[in-house]
Amino acid sequence: MRVSVAVIGGGPSGLTAAAALAPVVDGEVLVLEREARTGGIPRHSDHLGYGLRDLKRFVSGPTYARTLTDLARDAGARLQTETMVTGWGGQRTLEVTSPRGRHVVEADAIVLATGARERPRPARLIPGDRPSGVYTTGQLQNLVHVQHSRVGHRAVVVGAELVSWSAVLTLRESGCPTVAMVTGHQRSESYAAFRIPGRALLRGPVLTRSRVVSVDGKERVRSVTVEHVDTGRRSVIECDTVVMTGDWIPDHELARTAGLSMDAATRGPVVDAGLRTSAPGVFAVGNLVHPVDTADAAALDGRHVAPRVRDWLAGVRPSPGVRIRSLAPLRWVTPQLVVPGGGSAPRDDLLFWVDEYHRAPRLRAVQDGRTIGTTRTAWPAAPGRIFRAPWSLVSDADPAGGDVTVGLLV
Repeated sequence: MRVSVAVIGGGPSGLTAAAALAPVVDGEVLVLEREARTGGIPRHSDHLGYGLRDLKRFVSGPTYARTLTDLARDAGARLQTETMVTGWGGQRTLEVTSPRGRHVVEADAIVLATGARERPRPARLIPGDRPSGVYTTGQLQNLVHVQHSRVGHRAVVVGAELVSWSAVLTLRESGCPTVAMVTGHQRSESYAAFRIPGRALLRGPVLTRSRVVSVDGKERVRSVTVEHVDTGRRSVIECDTVVMTGDWIPDHELARTAGLSMDAATRGPVVDAGLRTSAPGVFAVGNLVHPVDTADAAALDGRHVAPRVRDWLAGVRPSPGVRIRSLAPLRWVTPQLVVPGGGSAPRDDLLFWVDEYHRAPRLRAVQDGRTIGTTRTAWPAAPGRIFRAPWSLVSDADPAGGDVTVGLLV
């Protein structure tokens, strides 16, 4: 099969990219989605909180997923579900497997929109027994909102990010109260607009500077042991359900097997402001490159990448870029490249993940010992959520110079 653009992943960023590209490119825009329905994670999140930035509406996850699906289909994109891209058969050539058989898709341009996933208990190295009743948020939401199953009677939520409060809402709908939230940070990581009303849904405390050190139970979870990371004091919380939230990692297997340049901190592909990867004609969008931002922010990546894909199809080739690196406590930065004449990043934002809370952070960008930009944001830098700074902080980088480093001024 030969197509103009192949979009791998039918979540918010992939569907939005397809909707923007289908009316303006010569040839077919094909979306390949491994699940039975398109829409991504929002499809399982049956509560309000989606669509504000991109659709200018405030809707539930399933409504948001259906809307983006309809927009892509109505724009002329072809959506192929139950289809797994299993490998690469060459440059911009995809090996595809589905219930209909195996085939090869050759594309003039490829948009990787494979998203991110939460790290499950084994990846977090939490010891103890191996009982049932331990879920990620995605598993929980699938059980409750899609399969309409009950999950338990007392839950502990590991994490206090925005998605953690989504898990609390889902548990409440299932009739399972949350008796504790556990986070290693000094405070709950989510925005106050979600954190403050969310506290009313809890039947127990938010345990900060704490971690789960053991899950106990034979056939079913019986309790968890929680340790304060500063004092070492331990306590046992009785529960039959544990939800592992946040701690995101990109679904990067396809990017890695393609031999793309990868960022060791984000674990996603290195991209420039146009979301171009190191492979010619291959782009990466959404939470594959910034694990993890909200669904509507990921969707705006899809809108941003469309003109850059058109440029590639028209024969425009970018110049090499200058690498951007972050200094602790900034864990990672994206985009990671400044390209001469390459334009601005999506929403004119330079995105960071931080390990410390800073109320009014001031940042400085340095290249070859010279300060090329400083800025102070009116919003805090907080662990557990994306921190945004203006792209202008690094836009004056010398294309012939060395790496740009961005750090916090204390």
